[in-house]
Amino acid sequence: MAVRSAGPKTAIPQLSWHSVTPAPVILVTGPESLLAERAIRTVREQLREADPALEVSDIDAGQYAPGELLTLASPSLFAEPRLIRVSQVEKATDAFLEETLAYLASPADDTVLVLRHGGGVRGKKLLDAIRAGSGGGVEVVCAELKREGDKIDFAAAEFRAAKRKATPGAVRALVSAFTDDLAELAAACRQLVSDTEGEITEQVVDRYYAGRAEVTAFAVADAAIAGHTGDALGLLRHALASGSDPVPMVAAFAMKVRTMAKLAGARGSSNDLARQFGLQSWQVDRARRDLQGWTDEGLARAIESLAAADAQVKGGGRDPVYSLERMITVIASRGTV
Repeated sequence: MAVRSAGPKTAIPQLSWHSVTPAPVILVTGPESLLAERAIRTVREQLREADPALEVSDIDAGQYAPGELLTLASPSLFAEPRLIRVSQVEKATDAFLEETLAYLASPADDTVLVLRHGGGVRGKKLLDAIRAGSGGGVEVVCAELKREGDKIDFAAAEFRAAKRKATPGAVRALVSAFTDDLAELAAACRQLVSDTEGEITEQVVDRYYAGRAEVTAFAVADAAIAGHTGDALGLLRHALASGSDPVPMVAAFAMKVRTMAKLAGARGSSNDLARQFGLQSWQVDRARRDLQGWTDEGLARAIESLAAADAQVKGGGRDPVYSLERMITVIASRGTV
C-alpha cells in the first residue's frame, strides 16, 4: 500500500487509485474522473464482498438537503454496513460542508463515506480537516495521466485485474493507439479481454485496432524515433487515410527532435534539466530514452530532413507524402541514410 505525504498539513495515508481499501472516510481528489470512478467502484466491491447486505446511498453535494448525511448514516433496523458516495464536493452547499465537518468528529460505525472532489478551492476547510486526520480517513489522488509510462502502467494494471497476460509490446501498442483518451484505452483493454483468449500480443492488438484505432502524429513519430521504419510508415499511411494533415505531422516530429537536440549531451537530474530547458521532467526522461543509439551527426541529418519536409508539405514540393516518407526513413535510421 503506497503511502506518501503531500505536505505539512497531510497526516493521512495517500493511496493510488488501484490500492484503495475501505476507511471511515475516503477523500477522492483530482481531475481524472475515470480513475476516481475505478477507486470508488473498488471500495464498493470490497465492501459488498465482505457483506452482500451492504447499503449504498448517493448524495450530490451541490444539491444537498440539510440533514441528509445524518439520515443516511443513522443505524438501520438490521445494522447493515453502509457506503455513502458523495459527488460534486467541489460544488458543495454550505449546509453540506458544515454538517460533514461535524460528522468527522464522530463517524458512524460500519459506514464508509466517500467524498469525490474534482478540484478547486470550494470545500478547502473540509479537505484540510480530513487531511489533518479528522475522521480517520485516507485520500486517493487521481491525477491526470500525462506520462506515457503512467498510461502503460494503467493498461498493464487493467490486464492484471482481468487475470490476462499481455506482452509489453501489446500494451505499448494500445497506449500509442489511444494515447489521447484514457476511457477509450480502458475500453480497448476490456474488449481484448472479452473477445480473445490466451496471451494478448502485438499481433492481436493489430488485428483488432489496425483499421480503427486513432493514429496520432506522435504515434508515428514515436515509431520512427524508435527505429521501427515499417511500423512508422504503416502508421503514417493509416493516419493520412484517416484524414491527418501532413503539416501537423511534421510539427509533431519537430517537437520531439528539438527536445532531443536540446538534451543531447546535457548532464544533470531530470528535474534540473527540466527547469533549465523549460520542460517537464517526464519530457526529459522520454527524450533521454529516445536519444539512445543516436549520434550528433545523425541528429543533425534528422533536423535537416525535418526542415526539408516542412518546406515541402507547406507548398514547396509536389508530393508531400513522399517527403514525409523520406523524413521517416532518415529518422528511423537515426540519420544514417
